[in-house]
Amino acid sequence: MKILVGYRGTNVGKDLLELAAQHARAFAGEVHLVTSLPGGDKTTKEQVVEAEEKLERAKQFLVDRGIRNEGHLLVRAKTAGEDIVSFAAENNCSEIMIGVKSRSKVGKILFGSTAQYVILKAACPVVSVK
Repeated sequence: MKILVGYRGTNVGKDLLELAAQHARAFAGEVHLVTSLPGGDKTTKEQVVEAEEKLERAKQFLVDRGIRNEGHLLVRAKTAGEDIVSFAAENNCSEIMIGVKSRSKVGKILFGSTAQYVILKAACPVVSVK
């Protein structure tokens, strides 16, 4: 089983990694950590370096728990949602895990553009962690 984790390294990140590790153990799976940056003039070198560092820390977190994993920094001129859904399809992922933020009542309706896009467009099950 391939589990894609949309990873940004934010507050929900540790809970997301813990759940991914549980799923990987339960289903003899591997985790693919994916961070998406828009690229072009919208992405600085510092953002790339920071994203790579966060991915490395997340990879080590999973290695420490005995979970096979790979990190992927995508800079493909797509939105994060498009990148996650495309990567999942291109790599035959069985499940996508994403973090969502707590929001106001109006925000809950909109849910967040990345999470909303992934939930509506993904061809595989999507697990959201808050």
